Amino acid sequence: MNILVLGSGGREHALAWAIAQSSSADELFVAPGNGGTAQIAHNVSDLDAESGDAVVAFVRQHAIDLVVIGPEAPLVAGVADAVRAAGVAVFGPDAEGARLEGSKTFSKEFMVRNGIPTAGYGSFDNAEDALAYACEVGAPLVVKADGLAAGKGVIVADSLEVAEEAIRDCFAGVFGTAGSRVVVEECLTGPECSLLAFVSAGEALCMSTAQDHKRAFDGDTGPNTGGMGCYSPVPIVTDDELAEMQRIMQLAAAATAREFSNDYRGVLYGGFMLTPEGPKVLEFNARFGDPETQVVLPRLENDLVEVMLAVAEGRPGDIGLSWSDSWACGVVLASAGYPGSYQKGKAVSGIGHAEALEGVTVFHAGTTMNPDGGLVTSGGRVLCVTALGDTFESARAQAYRACGLIDFEGKQFRTDIGYRASIGRSAWGN
Repeated sequence: MNILVLGSGGREHALAWAIAQSSSADELFVAPGNGGTAQIAHNVSDLDAESGDAVVAFVRQHAIDLVVIGPEAPLVAGVADAVRAAGVAVFGPDAEGARLEGSKTFSKEFMVRNGIPTAGYGSFDNAEDALAYACEVGAPLVVKADGLAAGKGVIVADSLEVAEEAIRDCFAGVFGTAGSRVVVEECLTGPECSLLAFVSAGEALCMSTAQDHKRAFDGDTGPNTGGMGCYSPVPIVTDDELAEMQRIMQLAAAATAREFSNDYRGVLYGGFMLTPEGPKVLEFNARFGDPETQVVLPRLENDLVEVMLAVAEGRPGDIGLSWSDSWACGVVLASAGYPGSYQKGKAVSGIGHAEALEGVTVFHAGTTMNPDGGLVTSGGRVLCVTALGDTFESARAQAYRACGLIDFEGKQFRTDIGYRASIGRSAWGN
């Protein structure tokens, strides 16, 4: 099979890495790709991944059999719709299904309508009503730009002053058109946990749990980022909590089959808060997470192409997921200044030494190849260093050992990925 992956980040490198191991994969293309995908696939730098017409033209030109859509923007733009209409298998929901991520109001209404536990909320198209609601509910609150904001449109407000500033910023255009509508939520408490599922024909085939670290600095301090590290599975999740999260994901999958015009075929990402009252959904995303993918896929024992094709063709009954007993821990190496301004073009070295360590794979996120063949930084999150181990502690230690072997000017990373999980549930206070 000829396969096209859309996207350029660490998630897409992990997807391409897993796809490349399949006996079904012949020619593999990644558009636009990065320095890591260039080593295992053909990067296509000039393809507009958010244009359905452009993607369909490429698919026809290169006899692509399966299209895998990594990021959310092409999904919301309807690229999956165009590819399916062309008669080609595509892994990723259509534009209607992608609204679960593309509009937080749409997603919240979907949850409430289908009995999915979530935070209380209000949705507003003007600052005055949003501010009045915030004052009525009281801090702490979470303010969210309704649309896609590249992971930056969520503000946890510990005071009404911070909430007011966030609301005014949204309507002032700080997050572009994404902030033209604002969702104000009650602030849930507890550990966060992600549970992703392959969804097709109203069925949810849940993956293994994972926990991301969003804050930039140790101790969960500093600004929110796209994710500074992750691990899988999550040891603090109880059997009852896992069963409830799986029930919720199945509930959501069944609702997509009832409510949406076309079958939802792709990944549904459930972001959960493990509250004292039980797991509640913080958000749904319509694609694999980043960096969750970099720790979940290395533990998947199935042929990923076979799984994706069964999802794309509406055959969930043909899928039986199998997971390694290994633990996975991934640490993100970022550019100095991230998530603020940062410099690009810094030479990267030591990846080969890191990957020589047992169980280590380095996934590229913000890298590119120079014309002379040298690897340089090209983004805020540069690499995700993932290690597998027989225990959580050994995986974590090996990941950090590998991080020490990689170098680029301004390298920054958190030193406490997974630390609280290694201590236990008491680290979260519940």
